[in-house]
Amino acid sequence: MTISGAWRRTARGAGLLADDGSVAASIFAEMSALAARTGALNLGQGFPDEDGPPEVLEAAQRAIRDGVNQYPPGRGMPVLRAAIAGHQKRFYGLDLDADSEILVTAGATEALAATLLALLEPGDEVVTFEPFYDAYGGLIALAGGIHRTVPLRAPGSVTETFQPDLDVLRAAVTDKTRLILVNDPHNPTGAVFTAETLTLIVELAHRHDALIVTDEVYEHLTFGARHIPISTLPGAWERTVTISSGGKTFSTTGWKVGWLSGPAALVTAILAVKQFLTYVNGAPFQPAMAVGLDLPDSYFSGIAAVLKAKRDTLATGLTRAGFTIALPQGSYFIVADARPVGYTDGAQFCRALPGLAGVVAVPISAFCSPDHRAEYASLVRFAYCKTTDVLTRAAANLATLSPA
Repeated sequence: MTISGAWRRTARGAGLLADDGSVAASIFAEMSALAARTGALNLGQGFPDEDGPPEVLEAAQRAIRDGVNQYPPGRGMPVLRAAIAGHQKRFYGLDLDADSEILVTAGATEALAATLLALLEPGDEVVTFEPFYDAYGGLIALAGGIHRTVPLRAPGSVTETFQPDLDVLRAAVTDKTRLILVNDPHNPTGAVFTAETLTLIVELAHRHDALIVTDEVYEHLTFGARHIPISTLPGAWERTVTISSGGKTFSTTGWKVGWLSGPAALVTAILAVKQFLTYVNGAPFQPAMAVGLDLPDSYFSGIAAVLKAKRDTLATGLTRAGFTIALPQGSYFIVADARPVGYTDGAQFCRALPGLAGVVAVPISAFCSPDHRAEYASLVRFAYCKTTDVLTRAAANLATLSPA
């Protein structure tokens, strides 16, 4: 059996297949394997190494014991959809119909896949910011879309963050644009977009009759910068699909329980695709996520405070080692420039780092299109969603790289 030439070209262009037809190994898989092989501290992949809140874990165990082990409803269990609606009201003042404007998915990635497959026609353009979460390029290609990017400008100092040039953003969104895909807080840079940027996105979507899709999985993990869902801005709701999940908020990335919300017509269109992807998912985890979303405000402020302290531990270590860093306002990640420690190629540096300092990171070039990789070539991403002990040891190891 052969694979069609058209599919092979699409898959290669999206980075899904290697030239020999095998599945292309991602840089994340490569770096995690390198960490396992060398015993290095894995600050490459963005998963926590601590369990989530006991209330949430116990709720999943209780659901299994109580027999919640068969297919849940296609839109998601009512208890979770009600909790999502309550969360959006409580934190953002949004009033959602839990029966028609919310869809539970197999993580945020499936929500993104179903949304793009449902809302794109072949040849439609999708605008994202670059660097971009690696799944975006593959999913856009699988949906037959054309990926356009707006590069984020590297900050000039540690107190600044990656932000887009608004004139470049204006030029990128045209009448050919079907979707503007926004990841905020942003992976991999840790940036939180300004109100000016978000307002312009809504304005451009109206001007060019585009839809907005937001990936907000780090919504509760911000430090001093308020997260503003685009759907709360004037004129945005009727053309916005908002995506999030519980994996990052409750340290349960392996449960793969996500959700999306938006106008009923858009949600129904996405459901029509989702039912042929996973159909349904994670029955006993859904009521557990509902428990998590109903936790008191102190839980959500607490996880941000703890993560900020971890960010600062790693940031201090990287600075002492000689890296130039951009202090993130959110997410799990911090971006460092390897040039001051003698490397202009971030990918080469990441492959050498386990031997140099017993630490694993990933190059920012893995989050870039081929046309823009050179602009970010020396930058690397470190994850600080690890125990304080791991981060302290990593900081000490990295300090050995310092020329001083």
